[in-house]
Amino acid sequence: MSEQHYKYVVVGGGQAAGYAAREFVSGGVKPGELLIIGKEDYVSYERPTLSKAYCKPEGPKLPAFHATVGGGGEKQEPAWYKEKGIEYLTGTTVTSADIKNKSISTDKGQTFSYDKLMIATGSTNITLDTFGAKNAKLNGIYYLRDIADGDALNKGIADAKKKNKEVVIVGGGYIGMEVSSMLKPHGLNITLVFPEDRLMSRLFTPEIASYYEKYYEEKGIKLLKGKLASGFVDAGDGSVKAVELKDGGSLPADLVVVGAGAKPNTDLFDGQLDLLEEKPGGIKTNAQLQTSHPDVYAVGDIAAFPQTLYGGGSSRQEHVQHARNSAAFAASEMMAPGKRGEYNYLPYFYSREFDRAWQFYGVNQGEPVFFGDASSGKFGSYWIDNGKVVGAFLESGSGDENNAIKQVATVRPSAPSKDELSKAGLDFATKASQKSATTVASVGSSYSSSQALGDMAVIGGFILAAFAVRRLRNLAYNR
Repeated sequence: MSEQHYKYVVVGGGQAAGYAAREFVSGGVKPGELLIIGKEDYVSYERPTLSKAYCKPEGPKLPAFHATVGGGGEKQEPAWYKEKGIEYLTGTTVTSADIKNKSISTDKGQTFSYDKLMIATGSTNITLDTFGAKNAKLNGIYYLRDIADGDALNKGIADAKKKNKEVVIVGGGYIGMEVSSMLKPHGLNITLVFPEDRLMSRLFTPEIASYYEKYYEEKGIKLLKGKLASGFVDAGDGSVKAVELKDGGSLPADLVVVGAGAKPNTDLFDGQLDLLEEKPGGIKTNAQLQTSHPDVYAVGDIAAFPQTLYGGGSSRQEHVQHARNSAAFAASEMMAPGKRGEYNYLPYFYSREFDRAWQFYGVNQGEPVFFGDASSGKFGSYWIDNGKVVGAFLESGSGDENNAIKQVATVRPSAPSKDELSKAGLDFATKASQKSATTVASVGSSYSSSQALGDMAVIGGFILAAFAVRRLRNLAYNR
């Protein structure tokens, strides 16, 4: 098969690909210049939907959540790519890459050459057999990364309902919390088991975790903290019957969902590009998201980029907003180098469980300062490091309040005493953000104009209210 040439090639058809395509189109890419290759059978979609809504009793299905609907854009269905002259190969895996000679090959026997390459290969779930867990590949044990996983899990839910409805979710992080919330409306008996001493231990302080642990228990979810799943029991037909714990205990299970973290997909480029060997791993980039080869860019989960807002150390962010932002930024840079300056990304995490929703901006380093009243369901925390407020968390915030904590994490104002900060609570964020309104506009430097529409970004301290209604329609695909 003869080699085909494209000006731009994107390897990876996940979340980032759709936002890269939108930016390429905005930048004037011509028909036939852009190729996207994705291993899934679908064009790019909003991946957060999988753990937040896809497996609810009436969960959304494609095409409802194709990219870029979650970022305020249109649903880019297959016809959209065809209309724009973009070649999008689904169900296709890139099996080799020759960075020096600028070519890639696929499992379909195709070879493509390029002028510039965007690597958006994302992450792969860490499976429990990696840790030596016994019988870790029995039927009825699920992971959640793509639509195929979601479809399999939906079938598993239906099967569990026909049995004893016993569900064990392994892991107390994002996947564990969100999947528990998503599956509970099915009337299942859910146990959440994790080795840490509290939920979301990498982010939540003990005070914050205590609130959600109580809340989950009130919703009928059993929590087993400090317990490690070490293996699984075969029902005799190749399906799971129980989860074995390291301390000798066991939990009945008709269905198991595992959230044990992920690792970046960098194997194709080992020995060809500079990789970050130590944690957080990934492909090293500069502040323009260029790798060690100037015509190759890395975005999303696999990019180990300099965190310019926090001292310049390498950072790898597994988050939808980073996937969107970095893809758009890199696409712009590939078309017009130097136009966007540096990729300045403010770390951002959010989640929605049952009727609760929280947001976090910045970094959770230094001393936490709790504020608000957890009993009312409206509370948060700041983090103080070297006399500056460097991170902020808020449960049940309004749009204005969430934007205020975003600005605080961005400008990192001087912190008063811990007592004063706790007492001031949200007022501190509101006042600090008003004072710094003129500087906060610079946060948008990593956004394209089209991204800003969907994110209701704060520009000059004011909300883009004109886009608020549109954004609310998209919450199901983002939170």
